[in-house]
Amino acid sequence: MFALHGTGLGGGIAIGRARRLAMQIRDVPRYHIDADGVEREIERLRDAVSIVHEEVVTLRDSLPDSAPEEAYALIDIHLMILADPMLVPAAEQTIRNELRNSEWSLISEMEHLVAQFDDIGDAYLRERGRDVRQVTDRILALLVGTGRVSTADPGEPIVFVADDIAPSDMLRLKHGAGFAIDMGGTTSHTAILARSMGVPSVVGMQCGTELIRDDDWVVVDGDAGIMICAPDESVLAEYRNRQASRELERAKLRRLVDVPARTLDGTDIDLLANIELPDEASLARENGAQGIGLFRTEFLFMNRTELPGEDEQFEAYRAAVDAMEGQPVTIRTLDVGADKALPVSHQSGVANPALGLRAIRFCLTHPELFLTQLRAILRASAHGPVRILLPMITHSHEIVASRRLIDRARDQLASRRVPVAERVPVGGMIEVPAAALSAAHFLQRLDFLSIGTNDLIQYTLAIDRADRDVSHLYDGFHPAVLRLIAGTIEAARKAGKPVAVCGEMAGDPRATRLLLGMGLTELSMHPVNLLRVKRQVLLSEVGKLHGPVTRLVRLGDPERIGTALARLESTGGRS
Repeated sequence: MFALHGTGLGGGIAIGRARRLAMQIRDVPRYHIDADGVEREIERLRDAVSIVHEEVVTLRDSLPDSAPEEAYALIDIHLMILADPMLVPAAEQTIRNELRNSEWSLISEMEHLVAQFDDIGDAYLRERGRDVRQVTDRILALLVGTGRVSTADPGEPIVFVADDIAPSDMLRLKHGAGFAIDMGGTTSHTAILARSMGVPSVVGMQCGTELIRDDDWVVVDGDAGIMICAPDESVLAEYRNRQASRELERAKLRRLVDVPARTLDGTDIDLLANIELPDEASLARENGAQGIGLFRTEFLFMNRTELPGEDEQFEAYRAAVDAMEGQPVTIRTLDVGADKALPVSHQSGVANPALGLRAIRFCLTHPELFLTQLRAILRASAHGPVRILLPMITHSHEIVASRRLIDRARDQLASRRVPVAERVPVGGMIEVPAAALSAAHFLQRLDFLSIGTNDLIQYTLAIDRADRDVSHLYDGFHPAVLRLIAGTIEAARKAGKPVAVCGEMAGDPRATRLLLGMGLTELSMHPVNLLRVKRQVLLSEVGKLHGPVTRLVRLGDPERIGTALARLESTGGRS
């Protein structure tokens, strides 16, 4: 018996037999062809692409009504990649120009495209390179004749173990009791889908496919991020009891959907959702979200040669606003860096893209692109309450320049007699230490703040959590991080302006009482985490949390912080 540790995606506990999947094509035949065989080779590639396209469309059309909204959106992303001129058409051009076989040409273009995603500083966008790999692997599987993923239900609980799994394959394998994946993090499409499906899943295990054999009994704890291989009878009995308790807990949580998020001493807390696509707004409402605290707009710009126009963006933003039926929607402006998928960007290959021209810097460098998005957001504000969120601000002049462009976009719409809400609040994301330390100054020009803990932790600790060599040092409860968060919340309180946390910490029930004790009253998270956080809110007394949390933030020893956090979690601030 042994255990492997990774990142849990929730979903509870799965017990079953391991089934390893070979999802990646690590080696392909590479050879040159004769000039008279070019068209035949291109036809072979097109046939494989056509079959994959047909399979993906069939899967999308066959999804049941109960399928999560993310499923449709993520399948569409893979269809977009299949049509991306930088992948298959580029491979065809390589076949013609360099007389390479289809497999060699396709994998070369895939590696070129993925390398551009790897240069992106934002971890969420960097994960999109995995989608390109997954689509390419499906085509290569047909070209080299390794077959397709089996969809047969073996009639007993199965835990699928793989180096990586595409969202479309995960949907085919929905009969699986759980998933254990070596690659990836919480922002991958596979992770997003696994969370929405509620399937026990662990990612980032690194070596599961090497150490686990087919038919081994395994336990996957999606909450703790652990997989146990060859458990003995006592361990199996323990986890079966945990499984039963988890099912009871899930049923109890569903009863909280319509319960107001109010602490024991009467403090109302706003619980909002983070979304990537307009269709996800319905999932947010199903889980009791009081609005959208973060609408990432990057998906509209991904895997295309032409940027989305104003009308296309407006329709996407309006769809989310309409779906929330009068609840606020916070739309973050484009947060992207060096990515060839945006034709106006020329940063591919910069030495350190995380510190380069990304987020608000990128938008201010390309004002016409920024103005187009701002007009689309302002148009959506006529259909319901909308807030504009500026990503990764570090200087006050960025706020001034952004507000001038917002005013210009408003004037441009007025000249076209396009209706816009009279007031659209403008906020800024606190994602770097400089912004956290300047929060009081920034609030003189902003209507609200939103703390992006994912990047704030990364930039404060100088740790890329996607780097396996240092990811274990990524710690949201590091004393320096806690002080920056507490200082930002205090600055907003003194200014009398709203502040939210929208990073992963907001959806971590272990951090709920900590944040409440700092004075936070607005949290935004993935929809599936809403009810677990709400339960923590309902069992807390804010008045009794302030003192213990103030003392905790002053601690410099991580071990003592951990002890204090455990005490907060167990008492809820009550004596």
